[in-house]
Amino acid sequence: MSYHEHTDHKYARNIRTGVPEAFKAFMEWDAQVMHNPDNAIPLKYAELMALAVALTTQCAYCIEAHTKAAHAAGASEKEIAETTMISAALRAGGSYAHGFMAMKFFTQAEEAKQDKQAGQDTAA
Repeated sequence: MSYHEHTDHKYARNIRTGVPEAFKAFMEWDAQVMHNPDNAIPLKYAELMALAVALTTQCAYCIEAHTKAAHAAGASEKEIAETTMISAALRAGGSYAHGFMAMKFFTQAEEAKQDKQAGQDTAA
């Protein structure tokens, strides 16, 4: 047995029977978002976007489902590969951008330390 098995989706019935109205609403919402014939974004691109999110959130079930759905919608292996690298770049970019906050917090801590030292120097 592994953490992610292709047959795990059969356990959706436990959720469906446990909270049937919420399950129904979720499935209707998902269908509306992904399979609405009035959507401006073609299904192939919606599935590639969903795959990019799945790769970023690292959901094995979503990676499997959206890779297969993108393939069924006409996505090529090259498009899956590019989606993978775009996801990787954005995830890395997120770390870089959050580094701005780390630098800000460090600078604030350093300024507070210097202010405290200056206050001690004038008190002496």
